[in-house]
Amino acid sequence: MTELLPTIWFILISVLWTGFLFLEGFDLGVGMLMKLFARTDRERRVLLNTVGPVWDGNEVWLVTAIGATLAAFPLWYASLLSTLYLPFILVLLALIFRAVAFEYRGKMNSDQWRRRWDLAIFLGSFTAAAGIGAALALTTSGLPLNENGDRVGGPFVWVTFDAFLGAAAVVLFCLAHALAFLVLKTDGPIRERARKLLIRLLPLAVVPLLLWAATVHLAGGTVWTGLILAVAVAAAAASWFAEWSSHDGWGFIWLGAALAASLACIFGSAYPVVLPSTLSDAFNLTVENASSSPYTLGLMSIVAAIGVPLVLAYQGWTYWVFRKRVTEKSIPDAHSVSPL
Repeated sequence: MTELLPTIWFILISVLWTGFLFLEGFDLGVGMLMKLFARTDRERRVLLNTVGPVWDGNEVWLVTAIGATLAAFPLWYASLLSTLYLPFILVLLALIFRAVAFEYRGKMNSDQWRRRWDLAIFLGSFTAAAGIGAALALTTSGLPLNENGDRVGGPFVWVTFDAFLGAAAVVLFCLAHALAFLVLKTDGPIRERARKLLIRLLPLAVVPLLLWAATVHLAGGTVWTGLILAVAVAAAAASWFAEWSSHDGWGFIWLGAALAASLACIFGSAYPVVLPSTLSDAFNLTVENASSSPYTLGLMSIVAAIGVPLVLAYQGWTYWVFRKRVTEKSIPDAHSVSPL
């Protein structure tokens, strides 16, 4: 049991990160597309309304993933967040400004007002996606940690090729996933433009993600992780074909499957190491030496067995209630909020 529980929680944390990138992925992507894709204010409002009922619920997955890491693997949490203190602060500030922009954008009928908050949404979404992608890539490629799990070097030792690869992987996936989401959630000209752009972007967008997975697999993977990587490639190809043939639902599902398989390959290849040290393999943090006590993990397992199904049921209900497409006709004219 002492060896099983840490492994179970490593798998659960991997699932939480997968759920976050799947749900918050199209959420962050829509935020970036408000500046990169939408042409008019009404189109930007359409994009905003597609994620309006769900964006804050999607962020719960990030809080849960980090909270579960703290409780299940406190040494992993301490070493990762202290070493990546600056990028995590940027991610936190980005999410705060993004949330404020969602709420404040429609409070005044002014083009200048809206442009400023649109920029905040774009920068917040991009920074959050890039920062989280870099952090996840570094937790699989390694950081300069000593025998105590402390960072060796200056505050920017994390600026590496792997960090940029992870950032590019998540940012580009978010953009592709958002386009696939818009094809499902909108209608009319926005939908058609989103499909055309997705067909062109998808082959490029999945390359960094698959390259990240292949790099981790080659460093420490097995035959099983190699098969999972092959599934990820096949799922990405199936997503492109589904979008090309106008099977929108399958395109979205297959793209999500490509993400899930890629992350399964990444975390599966890294196991049992949760955070490698680039200084010495003897300093690696693993599921055994970085985990909490068996009692803590056992208690957490009971709480998770009750709480996770409730969260899934609630989010599933939310998406069902707000399942209808959003069009420009459903957007009312802009107006300022009257003071009390």
